[in-house]
Amino acid sequence: MAVDFQKALDHFWAARQPDGRYSADFETTLSESEAYRINLALLERHAARGEKQAGWKVGLTALAIRSQFGFAEPVFACLFEKGRWRSGGTWPLAGIRAPGFENELCLFLGERLAGPGITPERAARAIRGVAPAMEIIETRGNPTRAGCLPMIADNGQQYAFVTGAEVPFDPARHDLGKTQLDLYIDGVHQERAFGTAVMESSPLASIAWLANKLADFGCALEPGQAVMTGSFTKQYKLDRPMRVEARYSPFGSVTATFV
Repeated sequence: MAVDFQKALDHFWAARQPDGRYSADFETTLSESEAYRINLALLERHAARGEKQAGWKVGLTALAIRSQFGFAEPVFACLFEKGRWRSGGTWPLAGIRAPGFENELCLFLGERLAGPGITPERAARAIRGVAPAMEIIETRGNPTRAGCLPMIADNGQQYAFVTGAEVPFDPARHDLGKTQLDLYIDGVHQERAFGTAVMESSPLASIAWLANKLADFGCALEPGQAVMTGSFTKQYKLDRPMRVEARYSPFGSVTATFV
């Protein structure tokens, strides 16, 4: 049975406020289409309050994670300027519910990219630059298959994103699938991963998927927008103070200290 859209919209708006939470009832009543429509309608509410959109994020980009949650494709959510953090900063964990981070490349659009029919090759021509990045996530619900649908409405666990220096992107020189990530926590090497972990191919496949999916809702990727393209690694918990450094060869490093 379809949900009362206006009531659901108001409910998820309240859930985004400090100390807000959404009801587990939506795990059984919300459809994927309704979840996206709620998220995009809430984007309009944020805009009406002067909160500028910075771009988009793509989640569930790893096949293993999609299979775990029963999804055939990734999911998308919004990035906001208020959540754009500069590399090298120190950030308090207090106030972030069940925080964590993921290690991603952030791509910047140099031109409009509108689906359908976008391929990774076409997406590459629209990219202006690449930055080493990490996404800060906040979990306000239940990370299960059913819980993923209300998480879409709740903006896909997005809290903030940290970016290093932008590097001009040259598709003739840069194979994003070959990008190497080395992750350090408090100076200790944790793991090495590669861009092929994203969409079993490259972050460009993530951009292409996003442009095509947004077209289903009358949206497109616009010049200047940032896109967090999906994690090279598992999601790490921010369950204590720590300093995180993610080194992306050949694009540089991003660091953040959490207290």
